[in-house]
Amino acid sequence: MRFEYSEVKKKFNDNAGQYDSQRKKLIPCFDDFYSIAVSIAETNNECPNILDIGAGTGLLSSFILDKFPNANLTLIDISEKMIEVAKSRFEDKPAITYIIDDYTKYQFEEKYDIVVSSLSIHHLMDNQKKQLYAIIYSILNQGGVFINADQVLGSTPFIETLYKRDWKFKVENSGLSQDEIHSAYERAELDKMSTLDDQLKWLKEIGFLHVDCIYKYYNFVVMFGNK
Repeated sequence: MRFEYSEVKKKFNDNAGQYDSQRKKLIPCFDDFYSIAVSIAETNNECPNILDIGAGTGLLSSFILDKFPNANLTLIDISEKMIEVAKSRFEDKPAITYIIDDYTKYQFEEKYDIVVSSLSIHHLMDNQKKQLYAIIYSILNQGGVFINADQVLGSTPFIETLYKRDWKFKVENSGLSQDEIHSAYERAELDKMSTLDDQLKWLKEIGFLHVDCIYKYYNFVVMFGNK
């Protein structure tokens, strides 16, 4: 697993500079995917503590900050190059903490009102996902919410084939260069996706309330749970 982690880190370090510009072409449902994730991030705290797990370049965090401009935001990611892009994005935002580390092993000391993640947790094996979900539950304040905007495995091999075929067709007609498409396919080979049903079950077993899939577009989903 350590080798695979190093491969994930290398692939995202290599692509950090182009990552944001490719998002809309690699995520056919980009607008709904991110806007719905942000719309269900709710808290009564005017200055909430928010954690972005696998934050990358801070793309999701940028939308979250539009909604909660006074938030105390923490970004954690294994890729230093992606965090460099995030720091540049938020250079005028002082209340942001950056952590370059493996979030499955990091010892979080803060409690959070909102924990979000986008397109990151699918890189973990099933047991690692379950362990991470338990960690997230433990670091949420009472009433806090967890939102995971991610990709899932098809519930059957047939459905998985439908997902992949649709995504590849749209990516190959998106205007990306052949090199960019090849790079995206290489990153996809590192995915360790789990089914939606399994992940919703794990969240419920851990103790999350009101667990649901709020949005679904083929294998792109937005999952929700609160404490």
